[in-house]
Amino acid sequence: MKHYRIVLLGLFTISLSLLLGSCEKDEEIIERTEWVLSWSDEFDTPTEDGKPDPSKWVHETGATGNGNQELQNYTDRVENASYATYNNLGCLKITALEDNYEGITYSSARIKTEGLFEQKYGRFEARLMLPYGPGIWPAFWLLGANYATDEWPACGEIDIMENKGYQPNIVSSALHLPGHSAGNAITQTFGYEKQRFDTDFHVFAAEWNETKIDFFVDNVLYKRVKAVDVTDGEWVFDHPFFIILNVAVGGTFGGNPTEDTVFPQSMYVDYVRVYRKSTSPEQPGAAGGDVSSNGTIGSWDFNGADSDKGLLEPHLN
Repeated sequence: MKHYRIVLLGLFTISLSLLLGSCEKDEEIIERTEWVLSWSDEFDTPTEDGKPDPSKWVHETGATGNGNQELQNYTDRVENASYATYNNLGCLKITALEDNYEGITYSSARIKTEGLFEQKYGRFEARLMLPYGPGIWPAFWLLGANYATDEWPACGEIDIMENKGYQPNIVSSALHLPGHSAGNAITQTFGYEKQRFDTDFHVFAAEWNETKIDFFVDNVLYKRVKAVDVTDGEWVFDHPFFIILNVAVGGTFGGNPTEDTVFPQSMYVDYVRVYRKSTSPEQPGAAGGDVSSNGTIGSWDFNGADSDKGLLEPHLN
């Protein structure tokens, strides 16, 4: 049974104490925001065929390498993306296999909300348990919905969580935009000394508005990127984005599998939730999900690690 954090009646103001590495006094603030749920998938009610809900998710398929020299063949098979349980918790499971499907050594899944749900600004979060191993590359990210007309990186990309599978205690975030893309993206790592992201669930989130994007792990704010500070690039985060979840195999980010990589490897997704500020106007397509929309958040209730237990590098730029 999931512990929902949605208050359906009344308005509650949440106080997020930002854990800052900066000594600048003006950065040591408490943000007070009323958040309203606009979309979610809780993965508690399996579909008839066991695949991700087609009213919420679209599969990308093929073995193109996705511009990153990736090795997997993305499929729409239940073997690669399916409802599952983990310790009696309803989840989505995205699985990378070494199965030579259609003549390609590895198979996996990449699902997105394109055409079904897109939103400009808000809080985007997912509770995930990651896979492990050299050459395994799980990701939770957003892509500008205008990518067909404004080609990447002009459409913008917000990588909320990426992981190099051989580093089970470290994740990273990134922004890709004109002037800062690919190997020159605006990035930051976050890690734990005493915990791994492949042995328990953790919450990864980004909060995004017209002036900045903040990145969180387990409610620790570890990176802030302000639009005003991006003087050597073009800030393009002013239009709707859609959500992508995937597990890649190989590629330029974390290298290729080795003889030590064990298959299958799965990323478990407890939920994906999107919020908007209660003061924001309704946006097209910004309503729906397993938890009733237009409820507000009483508090963030994290089951992940406390920030004072083995944190490696929290800091705020």
